[in-house]
Amino acid sequence: MLSLDEAQSRAQDLVNAARKAGADAADAIYACTASTNVSVRLGSLEDVERSEGEEIGLRVFIGQRSASISASDMNPATLATLVDRSIAMAREAPEDPYAGLAPEDRLLKKRPPSLDLTDEEEPEPAILRERALIAEEAARSVPGITNSEGGGASNGRSQVALATSHGFAGAYAGTSHATWASVLAGAGADMQRDHASHSVRHLEDLDEAESVGIRAGQRAVARLNPVKVESGVMPVIFDPRIGASLLGHLIGGMVGPAIARRSSFLLESLGEALFDSAITIIDDPLLPRGMRSRPFDGEGLPVDRRALIDKGVLTGWLMDSASARQLGLEPTGHASRGGSGAPGASITNVHMEAGTISPGDLMADVTRGLYVTELIGMGVNGVTGDYSRGAAGFLIENGAVTHAVSEITIASNLKAMFRALTPASDLQFRYAMNVPTLRVDGMTVAGG
Repeated sequence: MLSLDEAQSRAQDLVNAARKAGADAADAIYACTASTNVSVRLGSLEDVERSEGEEIGLRVFIGQRSASISASDMNPATLATLVDRSIAMAREAPEDPYAGLAPEDRLLKKRPPSLDLTDEEEPEPAILRERALIAEEAARSVPGITNSEGGGASNGRSQVALATSHGFAGAYAGTSHATWASVLAGAGADMQRDHASHSVRHLEDLDEAESVGIRAGQRAVARLNPVKVESGVMPVIFDPRIGASLLGHLIGGMVGPAIARRSSFLLESLGEALFDSAITIIDDPLLPRGMRSRPFDGEGLPVDRRALIDKGVLTGWLMDSASARQLGLEPTGHASRGGSGAPGASITNVHMEAGTISPGDLMADVTRGLYVTELIGMGVNGVTGDYSRGAAGFLIENGAVTHAVSEITIASNLKAMFRALTPASDLQFRYAMNVPTLRVDGMTVAGG
């Protein structure tokens, strides 16, 4: 794997070549990854996989015409062909008045902060195998577990370098470590499956493999013998591991390209109180060791911690430069970039701040409701906000979680759900997107 300086130099060289070949402006992004994954099943080694790859993407501008192209072959002759083809494509492309590099006066100029994203620990495959075996064995040891889909452990490293023809050059790296297990409980038509996993930047932060496996086993057993639920309107409480999907729908409606296309359910909601005033949602790209932390965005702009929802109010859109120009606004440092194509917009480490009451108190007054631990399907309309998804979880009766339930559908509208949402106090930072336990009143539940 290249050093960060070498990765940055490779991107810069491609940009320089594009300018010499006739491009008015250009940017290039270089990415490389290396990972090792070991999986086991029923106590035996199933697979050891090592993958390495690198890709470089070039975007060129001829006036208001642009084209992008990528390659995974770093041979100099291939890269020279890449430059020639991208310029030829740009000359034939339609004009786009909004396309272009990020504003030069807004580029990151100072040295980016250290985010502690890389770990020197790189466990050998034998150690990964042992961790995978421990996780699966712990899961299978839970009474009621009858079969296994396996356990696994992995580690990886990635590097990204970005260079532009108007003065930006930067690079950063990150590592990852993960453990998972997936098992089945029961038998025949009554069989239930569940899983557990944990991923971190630094090995020292990773959950013990045994605890990952025990969580997987306990979750699967808890889902046995599901009962039917009568249809009706009732409170729905979302487990933290799936409640973050609600934030995903919110963010999908906030990205600049969706607003510019007028294809968002939040189109007329800027400055509106979408949530209760007690709710604040933060995007923090500078979180040390964060799973999506980064020192600059996909166009070389600085990034910073920002409240997406501040005391219930929608504060603004998440914009790359092109969507910002189209809307007559400024880019916000949320550009994301792949090897090919123009930048889009995305978030980094997002969390909803914790509420003031415990999960137990959150459901204490629920006579009949649902505690949802799994969502199925993609029945969410990003234009209207209509929400309808398959779900599984547990029945809540008189303030307590009772029987497992499955084959149900929960439905509402996202704006109505946001207004009716109450967070508990149990926020933990375990994923790239984190929420406490969430309660949403007034959802329509259809039983199987």
